[in-house]
Amino acid sequence: MANTMVYLLILSFLFTSSFAAPTTYNVVSFGAKPDGTTDSTKAFLSAWSESCGSASEATLYVPQGRFLLRNAAFQGPCKNSRITMRIDGTLVAPSDFQVIGDAENWLFFQHVNGVTINGGILDGQGTGLWACKNSGNDCPDGATSIRFLDSNNIAINGLTSLNSQLYHIVFDGCDDVKLQGVKVSASGNSPNTDGIHVQSSTGVTIMNTKISTGDDCVSVGPGTTNLWIENVACGPGHGISIGSLGKDANEAGVQNVTVTTATFTGSQNGLRIKSWGRPSTGFAKNILFQHAIMNNVQNPIIIDQHYCPDDKGCPGQVSGVQISDVTYRDIHGTSATEVALKFDCSSKYPCSGISLEDVKLTYNNQPAAASCSNAGGSVSGVVQPNSCL
Repeated sequence: MANTMVYLLILSFLFTSSFAAPTTYNVVSFGAKPDGTTDSTKAFLSAWSESCGSASEATLYVPQGRFLLRNAAFQGPCKNSRITMRIDGTLVAPSDFQVIGDAENWLFFQHVNGVTINGGILDGQGTGLWACKNSGNDCPDGATSIRFLDSNNIAINGLTSLNSQLYHIVFDGCDDVKLQGVKVSASGNSPNTDGIHVQSSTGVTIMNTKISTGDDCVSVGPGTTNLWIENVACGPGHGISIGSLGKDANEAGVQNVTVTTATFTGSQNGLRIKSWGRPSTGFAKNILFQHAIMNNVQNPIIIDQHYCPDDKGCPGQVSGVQISDVTYRDIHGTSATEVALKFDCSSKYPCSGISLEDVKLTYNNQPAAASCSNAGGSVSGVVQPNSCL
């Protein structure tokens, strides 16, 4: 009987422990001030240290208010793999862009596993730096608002990123990432403010996201595989871009990318693949673009393999990036320019396996035009403009 009682007590302890509420670490308890002017960086890092050091599930809580943060590194690995940052307030970067402008990152997560961010607003206060850059003055590069490096099992739900100095959200060297209900907002003339950038990462999902910014809404860098993008609204911005690829001579490729149910409004590009016009081992293959609506987009469908900013480092060369097996399915809408479909591929490694299925794009209420160079593939269903493949 005694042994039975001990056994039942152990079972009861294990059951209640497994369902115990996570320990909550409120940043205000560590000295953070929700006034938007007091530097709360140390308090946030202290709350992170406790959350990361907890042997059981932990919640880092940011209540309502504006919390001023300088650049902060949230380092792992942690003792547990279930940390939730619940943000009811706004994190604010310093208004003086010089303070973090050379830091590369504002909020930096490295070697973390199982981190979830729910809610919150990140205000990068980047307008001053944009003005500096647009005036041609000597300015710092700026800081990415939030970057995850070499991290796994990341979830971001309902986060809003405003006015980043540089990129808004970056995943580099990450596996198993899911973003849902994220909003990104910056001026259409804000330089280099990519909305979401993914590189060297596997199993990233981006869903139900609205992005308005001055550069790519979503940019996909080398080494990205198994990327799923669904229900994204883009504009203003430079579209959803695979690339630029081929900047380095030895570079990992991009493969197994799906973009489905996307709307582009007034953006510079819609669905874009671009590579540097110089030798590289890079590639892009098994790409599916489907169910996209274009509203007055300058380049609704474009492959550009002659990317060479400022004509430096690549004039007279051809791209070594091989692009193959790219499908465009159910792409409809309006182009802001006459040429709505442009495939400008490498003369040394022509694009192959390009498939156009049910594409209808117009310009000024007339069928738009198409332009192809070094591209091969197939057409099915109604395709307008007339295919040049």
